[in-house]
Amino acid sequence: MKTTQTKNMSSKLGLHGIAGLLQWLGARELSVLAVLFALMGSLWFFLELAEEVMEGDTADFDRLILLSMRNPLDLSDPIGPRWLEEIGRDFTALGGNAILTLLTLAVVGFLMLDGKRRLALVLVIATLGALSVSSLLKYSIDRDRPTLVPHGSVVYTASFPSGHSMLAASTYLTMGALLARVQRRKRIKAYILLVAITTTLLVGISRVYLGVHWPTDVIAGWTAGTGWALICWLIARWLQAHGAVENDKGELSK
Repeated sequence: MKTTQTKNMSSKLGLHGIAGLLQWLGARELSVLAVLFALMGSLWFFLELAEEVMEGDTADFDRLILLSMRNPLDLSDPIGPRWLEEIGRDFTALGGNAILTLLTLAVVGFLMLDGKRRLALVLVIATLGALSVSSLLKYSIDRDRPTLVPHGSVVYTASFPSGHSMLAASTYLTMGALLARVQRRKRIKAYILLVAITTTLLVGISRVYLGVHWPTDVIAGWTAGTGWALICWLIARWLQAHGAVENDKGELSK
């Protein structure tokens, strides 16, 4: 008898829980739901990729893509003319700590001058948080850098995930999302996000082109950085809705 009552109670609690979840989802906007699902997808994909990498199942894929960017007669020579290699170094610098720090300070200064000081604080916390997460992941997984080809850039940390790719994704996409949030014109929102995505992709591709990362390092960096940017977007949206950060008019919601 008690067992039956317990089962009935568990069933009711389960139904209430599902009903509560559906009610919560129904109250959310479509954009928020899309971001939530994208965030869960990013987390799942990163974990799956990390497992595949640690088991060595991505070795053939990594080798194929890395060698495709090299002169088959001389693996020390990236494909294309010398100026293309120099452009690759320029692109990779866009994901370096110095450039990202200067850019973050510049955007923070812009937001403060525009009367969005709390939003500027959110950006600073988001950027520092991404750096901490990237360092922790590198230390935890501790994958060796590629030795298949000479490095076209100085390296001094572990390989997985690509720090440049992750920080570029997290920083540029977070900046793009936050700046787009305070713009009212849709074409400006789209332009900001397009620039952020393009820059992120160029940084990641340059890391493989220069031979300092395996392709899966970069893919993992993009995935983790995108996930972090989505988290920051959700937090900023929640804070904005509760009057903790400024809206597109530089005002706090009431």
